[in-house]
This record gives sequence, structure tokens and C-alpha cells, in this order.
Amino acid sequence: MDDNKIIELYLSRDESAIRETQEKYGAKLWQTAYRILENHEAAEECENDTYLKAWNSIPPHEPRGYLFEFLVRIIKHEAIDACRRNSRLKRKANFCELTKEMEECLPGEGGADRKIESQELNEIIADFLRGYPEEPRGIFLRRYWYFDTVPEISRRFGCTQGKVKSTLFRMREALKKRLEREGYTP
Repeated sequence: MDDNKIIELYLSRDESAIRETQEKYGAKLWQTAYRILENHEAAEECENDTYLKAWNSIPPHEPRGYLFEFLVRIIKHEAIDACRRNSRLKRKANFCELTKEMEECLPGEGGADRKIESQELNEIIADFLRGYPEEPRGIFLRRYWYFDTVPEISRRFGCTQGKVKSTLFRMREALKKRLEREGYTP
């Protein structure tokens, strides 16, 4: 079913919206949670919680044109919260590895001289990514938004793992410089 039709089901409070969402995106959402949690049952619970949050968020939100991204954002937060609740965050090597990579460019809670709203940070990062061609932007998003592994990204883009790693390194360095120019310090 088309995303706009699914959103219309949510807006009209038709419970089949959840079923349609699950049929279209369920496997991908579960996989996103599983990459963070590495637990089948916990990933399934996050997936179900995502449907509930989507139900409660649409309306007022109308994620036309970005329904999947809207859902991924919800499930990522659910999975990260589940990690924190279960005190497992430090034991999840893949998630910790990604966090460590990004810590080098993103500021910590008290790392910035001035308090800038998270929305501003999101806009800066989005603008930064828009400045890149499709392939490096896709590599960056697959790694840090969808939590794909380097070998998975390499296969998806038909390039070597070395190219993926160097692209990610260069983009992190460029993002770090951009954020520093905007007043953020890691």
C-alpha cells in the first residue's frame, strides 16, 4: 500500500493502518531494532511499541513522503531506551562502536560553549549531508542511521570495505569541522 494511503488510515483512526504499516515496513523496523539490541524478543517488543507510538503521533504529525524515516526514528529511540533500561548499552559492541565513531565529531551534553537546540543540530547535519553526492551520503546514513555494518554497506554500494571506511572517516572529519564552525566542540 502507498505511504500516503497508510497515513490517511492513521488520520482517519482506522486500525488497519498498523497492519498495513507492519506488512510494508515490519521486517525492516525489526531489523533496525535487532541491530541495536541483538535480541529477537526485545526487537519485536520495540517494533510493537513503534506501531503504538506511530498511532499516537499521527495525527498531529503527518509524515507524508517520509513515513519510513519517521518510523525508523521512533524504533531507534525505542531500542536505545530498551538498552538503557536493561543496562546493556555498554555490552553492545556494534552500537558502542558507532557511538565512539560519532563522539569524535558530535558534542556532548556540556561540550558546547552555548546551548543550541537539538533541532538546530539536526538542521546543520541535514544541510551537511545535502552537500554530498548520493553515494557518500547513502554510505553515511546506512552506517549511522540504519546501523548497517561495513560489509553490508560495501555490498549494497558495490564498493570495497576500504572505500566505505575511508568515506566514513572523511565525512566524520568534515562533519566535525562543520560543527566546530557552528560553535559545537566535541
